[in-house]
Amino acid sequence: MKRKEFLSVIGGTVVMSTLFGFNRFAEELQEQDGLMPVLFIGHGSPMNAIEDNEFSQRWAKMAKEIPVPKAVLIVSAHWLTRGTHVTAMQHPKTIHDFGGFPKALFDVQYPAPGHPELAKETASLIQSTNVGLDHDWGLDHGAWSVVKQMYPDANIPMIQLSIDYNKPPQYHYDLAKQLQSLRKKGVLILGSGNMVHNLGMMQLPGGDFNKINEEYGFDWAHEMNTLFKEKIGNGDHKALIEYEKLSKSAKLAIPTPDHYYPLLYTLALQRKNEPVSFFNDKAIAGSLTMTSVKIG
Repeated sequence: MKRKEFLSVIGGTVVMSTLFGFNRFAEELQEQDGLMPVLFIGHGSPMNAIEDNEFSQRWAKMAKEIPVPKAVLIVSAHWLTRGTHVTAMQHPKTIHDFGGFPKALFDVQYPAPGHPELAKETASLIQSTNVGLDHDWGLDHGAWSVVKQMYPDANIPMIQLSIDYNKPPQYHYDLAKQLQSLRKKGVLILGSGNMVHNLGMMQLPGGDFNKINEEYGFDWAHEMNTLFKEKIGNGDHKALIEYEKLSKSAKLAIPTPDHYYPLLYTLALQRKNEPVSFFNDKAIAGSLTMTSVKIG
């Protein structure tokens, strides 16, 4: 075979391979019967990524209870940006965005594939703002610490949607509503944060970090956790968007909204009369709750 013919064949093979990949992604994102559920996960300590405890066990069990997703779109408390962005690379890196933990945690790699076509579709669905296609971020620990326990084989495509930290709660709720159609295409939308999250007031039983997952919550943390569950159960999303009006304890529970906003992304996707349930409903370290939500 002559060099020119060889290059032509190779070029054609690359093109065909690329087209096959795009077609496969398109087929994967076709509408299907039924809706994927939506999850909000209280992720807590990064150590939950490698520990076999009640929280990680429940995440793994949840993955078995719901349909296997075609892809996962994650809104993590740990990707705060100016503007809204979605990861669009083929191979997102594992980001170790923490300090002071054992080497075993820093050694973790979660090599799940990305999904550029889903990223583009996500960006096109959001009409309220321009969405940037990001090729630098990857999967932060708010994302991989959870999905590593849910999908340990790292064989399900993952993308992340950032949180524009300059915007108010209503903005995030309204933005998330525009992603509703992805639920019909087998995409699991997962918010990762904590409803009650005040690291500055953390108090460990006996000062022992090994006891961080023991049941222990301040009165105000229990009060807010109960209020949040009540409003979620009643479908009172307006009250949850305006969370600062719920109680004087709200500013203790949410001194900054980064870990709370992923909950709003989850709630925005609830359809009328769609069932909601709670799991990992527990206060720890005085000022954190692991309470998680399943919609659908």
